[in-house]
Formats: sequence, structure tokens, C-alpha cells
Amino acid sequence: MLSFETLIQKCTSTTSLKKARQLHALLLTSTTITTPQTPYLNNNLLSMYSKCGSLQDSQLIFDKMPQRNGVSFNALITAYSRTPNQAFSALHVLSEMQILGFKPNNSTFSSLLQASSTLVDQSLGSALHCQVFKFGYMNDFRVQTSLLGMYSNCGNLESANRVFIDMIDKDSIAWNSMIFASMRNDKIRQGFQLFCRMVRMGSMPTQYTYSMLLNGCSKLGDHIRGKIIHAQVLKCDLPADILLQNALLDMYCSCGDTQTAFCVFRKMENPDLVSWNSMISGYSENGDGNKAMSLFIQLCRTSYVKGDEYTFAAVISGTGEFSASDYGKPLHAQVKKLGFESSVFIGSTLIYMYFKNDDTGSAQRIFHSMPEKDVIIWTEMISGHSRLGDDENAVKYFNKMQGEGYKLDSFSLSNVLSSCADLAAVRQGEMIHSQVVKAGFEVDMCVCGSLVDMYSKNGDLKAAQLVFSRVSEPDLKCWNSMLGGYSNHGKAEEAIKLYDQTLKQGLIPDQVTFVSLLSACSHCGMVEEGKFFWNYMKRNGLVPGFKHYSCMVSLLCRAGLLNEAEELIKEASFGENVTGLWRILLSSCVVYRNLVLGVRAAEEVLRWNAEDGATFILISNLYAAAGIWDGVAEMRRKIRGMTLGKEPGLSWIEIIDKIHVFASNDQSHLQVDNVKAELHRLQENMKIWETHEILNAC
Repeated sequence: MLSFETLIQKCTSTTSLKKARQLHALLLTSTTITTPQTPYLNNNLLSMYSKCGSLQDSQLIFDKMPQRNGVSFNALITAYSRTPNQAFSALHVLSEMQILGFKPNNSTFSSLLQASSTLVDQSLGSALHCQVFKFGYMNDFRVQTSLLGMYSNCGNLESANRVFIDMIDKDSIAWNSMIFASMRNDKIRQGFQLFCRMVRMGSMPTQYTYSMLLNGCSKLGDHIRGKIIHAQVLKCDLPADILLQNALLDMYCSCGDTQTAFCVFRKMENPDLVSWNSMISGYSENGDGNKAMSLFIQLCRTSYVKGDEYTFAAVISGTGEFSASDYGKPLHAQVKKLGFESSVFIGSTLIYMYFKNDDTGSAQRIFHSMPEKDVIIWTEMISGHSRLGDDENAVKYFNKMQGEGYKLDSFSLSNVLSSCADLAAVRQGEMIHSQVVKAGFEVDMCVCGSLVDMYSKNGDLKAAQLVFSRVSEPDLKCWNSMLGGYSNHGKAEEAIKLYDQTLKQGLIPDQVTFVSLLSACSHCGMVEEGKFFWNYMKRNGLVPGFKHYSCMVSLLCRAGLLNEAEELIKEASFGENVTGLWRILLSSCVVYRNLVLGVRAAEEVLRWNAEDGATFILISNLYAAAGIWDGVAEMRRKIRGMTLGKEPGLSWIEIIDKIHVFASNDQSHLQVDNVKAELHRLQENMKIWETHEILNAC
């Protein structure tokens, strides 16, 4: 038979609700216990249920206590303070405690400060701080630690620092609170400095300390510092808890080192759902969708952890580049089965996946079926339509998003500005520019780059220059946008000067930079400069893409260097896409009447596509330029025997903030009769003025 003291001791150590109730029953039924209703026993029972997370049982014990003391009230206050949705009730217990004449002590204030920290209620915490001062507990270490934790959790770094300075003895909990406050306020480097001071002062870092530091490394993308911290953890032989292991996983994944991250994951004895989600997200964000899917399948086979909406969002995002029938649609079916389809988090990834697969209809159906929408989902619809070249719908969704009162973000603004640029909707773009200024995004790099692009594509280079000049420290995207503007306007010298400024700023040019430079050189016939940039780019480890080859071939062809252009094309390895380069050469052969080279270029195109009508037309023009009329006749016969199709050219016009689209012989517009009537009226006026000019000339 267990003694009374042994049973009480077990009450203070157990955290299992089942065991707690068994102990309680044993205490009530044991014949050796003659004083089951003492405050000492009931207080221990109350604390026991509190530790087990059963607030209902704690309150029941408290209500049935024949005698209560200050410890009883403190135990119940502690129970409420630990429960997030009941933390405010701790204040009601305090009021009852004071009405009955019990004074709060250091334990009371420590628990109440924990409640205000749980509620993230700084006003309540500050009021309690005043009470702490009034009752004379300002120098109590336990209360100081609770004050520090409260201010840290509420994000008040200044007040937390004042409490911290006043502390005579600083343990690892105090240091951790200050490091947490710094990290929470994005003062990450300050957090690292505090850690160094902590070590110098002889306080031992805990698992929680290292977890916070690793999370800071993830935010900074500081892979090297993260590895050093990992080495310190291993060196001090600190047992890694699940929080520390997950922080390590996140750090390695955020730095792109999924191989080391998986080594950490594999060594975890009992990875929780956060661990699985971190690893799957790591693979997805680093472009390894197959591994993300493989790990997801492993998770589905486990019995102790089940995936949630974040799991599905991560794996759908990672496999979005693949065919929807392979992964996307089966995953969508599982999402429906588990009831996650209404989640905005999953909805946005499904929309992204379907847009990536050119399935606009499915993306729109998911969007319209969502009971609640957030900014991310609206932005996904805008960017999805924009990426597919459906700029009109991108602008429409942006306008709907505004009409429903959603707060604009930099991504939605950047995407809709790109669509305005492609639509040549300058008035719409100017209105969005005013909203950019109003929303405070005029200094956002992503938005500024899109503004520069929009104005330059719409022919307003001065406005583009003005936007660019107002950016204090433009990033490479901004510089590239301005370079693109100069390139599109044929201002090669200005583009080269801007490129020189980019280098002076210490920025490293990328492939987009050189596309703009080569295009500018091509438009202006600057052969030597173009060759210089081509060679400089290759020397610096940048692999030329199709656009670079296209610009360079155009430059050489315009300068009449057709043989050099041919040699350059032979270097390219773009599969069927190389026909575009041969077609550029063929067109130039028509201009320069180079029959031999033109025929070779045509043969290369026809080798990939024997029914390419445009090539036969160019060959016909080449024969005509060379005076070989039999060849022209033969080509014409071949062309007549083909069923040639051509994408219709479209024209856009913006009238009173609405964009109208027209095609040749288009009869679908709602006001087509009015349009025809107006065109007829204008034609008649043109005839009258033409006759008038002829008579005056006579």
C-alpha cells in the first residue's frame, strides 16, 4: 500500500490525465488516508489536473474545496493562465481572491503575466507591471522573468530590455526571452549579439536558444552561420529535442541544402507533422517535386502522423510543374476526399498548379468555389492569367479584387502592371501607379521594376526614367527593366551607359541583362559592341539562351555577316526551336540575295517541319530576288497545295477604362454595327478631304 506522502508526490509529477484520475480515485478510496479534504491535498490535486491540461477538473476540485488558501487561488490562476482561450478568466479568479482577503504574491503575478503573454495583451501586462511595483515584487527573480517573457512575446523590445537590465541574476530563460524579443522584432543580428554575451557571461544555451538562432539563420539565408551553430550543438553534446531538430531542418531547407536536411530528418526518431511538412516544403521550394512526392507517399503510409492542409499545399506546389494528370489531379481528388478544398492555403496552390498546366477553366472553377478568398488567391488568379498572356482577364480580376475591398500587395500590383504593359493600357497603368503610391509601394523593387517596364513598353520612356530615378537602391530587376526600356526604344548608347552604372553599383549582371544589351546592339547595328557583350557573358559563366542567340543572329544578319550567323546557329542546341534562328538567316538571305546560304537555311527549317508555309514563302521571295522565276513558280505551286493557317492579328483599344479587342473581319463585338457605321463615316470624310486637296493642287 502506497503512503500518503508517496501519492502526493506522484500527483506533482504526473502529466497523464488518465493516471491523474487513477491517483485521485486511489486517494479517495484508500483506507490509510484519514484527511483527504485538507487544503494541502486539494491544492496538489488542483495543480495535478492543471499540468495535465484538464481545466474542468481543476475548477471542479476548487469549487468542492471546503477550505481555500492563497495557494489554492494561485493554483487555479496558473491553470487558467496555461490555457490560451481561458487565460482572461485568471483575472476573475484574482478578483475573487482579493475580495476574500487573500493578497497576491510573486506566484500570482508570475502566472498572471503568463496569461497576458498568452493573450499577447500588452495593456494588461503593463497594468500588472504596475501592480507588481505596488506590492513590492520588482526584484523578485521569478516575476522579473515573467515580465521579460510578457514584453518579449508582445514585441515590446524596449520595455523588455529595461526589465532585463534591472535583473541582477540572469539565467538562460532570461537570455532566451531577450533573444526571442530581438528575433520577433526582426532584429536578428542583435539576437546573435545577445547570444555571444550570454555565452561570455557563463550562461549555458539551451535547445530553445539554438532553435531561435537557427530560425534567424533561415530568415537571413545565412547557411554558413547555421552550420557553425549546428557544429556547436554537436560539440556540447546537447540532446536535440523536436523543436531544435525542426529548426535544423528548416535552416538547411531554406538555404537549399536539402541533402543535409534529409540526413537530419532521417536521424529523427519520431518526426512530427512539422518535420514532415518542413522536409516536403524544402524539396518543393528547391524544385525537387519528385522527392517531395516520394516523401509525401511515405507520410501517407505512416500510422502515427497524418498530413494536414499544409502538407497537401506543399506537395501540390512542388509537383505543379509536372502534368496535372500525373500528380495534380490525383492530389486534388484526395484534397476533396479529406475536406481540405475550402482551405485558402490549398486553393491557391491548386490554382497555381492548373495555371501551370494551361488549364484556366479548372483554375477559375476552384477560385469561384472558394467560400472565403484572401489576397494570395486573388494574386494567384491575376498572375496566372498574366503568365498565360491573358492580360485582359488579369486586369479584370485585379479590378474585381479592388471592388471587393481586398488590400493590395506588391505581387498583385506587379503582375497587373505587367499585363497593362503587354496590353498597352497606359491609362489603366497610370491609375494603378497612383494606387501604388497611395498604398506605399513606390519604393518596392518588384513594383518599381514593373512600373518601369509598363511605361517603357507604352512608349513613355521619360516616365520610366522618372520612376527609376526615385528608387534609392534599385536591385538588378529594376536595372534590367530600365535596360529593357532603352533597348526597346533603340537607345543602345544609353543602355550601355546604364550597364556601366550597374557594374559600379557592385551588381552582377544576369542573363536578362545581356538579352537587353544584345537586343539594343542588334537594333542599332553595333556589331563590335554586341560581340564584346556576347564573349563577356560567356567568359563569366553565363550560358546563352535562345533569346541571346536570336539577338546575336539578328545583329550579324543585319550587318550582312551571314556566314558568321550560320556558324553561330550551328553552335546552338535548342532542338526544334533552332528553326527560329534559321528563319532569321533565311529572311536576311532574301535581303542580301544570297541564294546558296538561303537554300541551306531553308533546308534546316524544313528538316524539322516539312510543311512550314512561311519558309516556302521566304524561299519564293529568295528565288524572286535572284531572278529565278521557275523556282518562284514551283514554290507557288507547293504553297497552293498546302492548307496554311495563320494566327489572326489582334488590335486593342482602351476607351473609358475598358479594353476592346478586335480581329480582322471580326463580327463578334457587341457594337459591331456602330463600329462599321463610324468607319464608313471616316472613310467618306477621307475621300472628301482627298478630293479637296487634289482640287487645291490643280
